[in-house]
Amino acid sequence: MASAPILEVDPLHPQPRIVDRAAKVLEDGGLIAYPTDTYYGIGCDLLSRKAIDRLYGVKGRDRKKPLAFLCPDLSDVAKYAIVSKFAYRTMKQLTPGPFTFVLTATKLVPDMMQTKQRQVGIRVPQAPLMLAIASKLGRPIVTTSATDADDQVLIDAKDIKDALGTRLDLILDGGVQPNEPSTVVSLIDDQIEVLRQGKGIIVA
Repeated sequence: MASAPILEVDPLHPQPRIVDRAAKVLEDGGLIAYPTDTYYGIGCDLLSRKAIDRLYGVKGRDRKKPLAFLCPDLSDVAKYAIVSKFAYRTMKQLTPGPFTFVLTATKLVPDMMQTKQRQVGIRVPQAPLMLAIASKLGRPIVTTSATDADDQVLIDAKDIKDALGTRLDLILDGGVQPNEPSTVVSLIDDQIEVLRQGKGIIVA
C-alpha cells in the first residue's frame, strides 16, 4: 500500500491550496494527520461513519470510548451539543484554546461518537490550520492524537509517516509539535469539572 503524501504547511498562516486539499480528502472519507495547538492529531469527517470506523482501527481504540471532535467556531458547537447559557459563557472565555468540553449531544452527532450518557467531547482549538480546514469542510472533524503501535505520541510528520503512513491519506507537516494534551472539562449540569488536566488552565 502506498504511503500518504506529506505536505509542508504553515500552521498559523495555512496556504489556501493545502486547506482545500485537506478538506477534499476529508470530504471523500479520508484520514489526515495535522498539527494542532496541543499535539499532532489524526482525524476525519464527523459525518462519515466509514471514516470514523477506519480512525478507530488506526488508533486501536475501543469503539465504546468516543473520540472528540473539533468545530471551526463556537457558534457551530450548538448544532452538535446542548449549550446552556452557563456553558456558552464558560466556553466563550476559553475558546479558541487547548480545552475539550464535555456536553450533551444533539441528534446530529452519530451514535458511535457518544457515550452511553449521550455526551460528547468538543474542541475549538487555537489552531488556524484546523479551524480553516473544518470551516472549508463545513462540518466538524473527529480528532485524536497521532500515536504509534505502543501508544507513544508522535511529534513530527516523518514519525507519523513511518508509523501510520500506509493507513492515512494525507499528512500535513507543521514542524515538530510538543505532546501537550488538552484539558478536558465537563460542563454537564452547569458545573465545571476538570476531568483531565492538560495544557489549558482554568482560573477560578
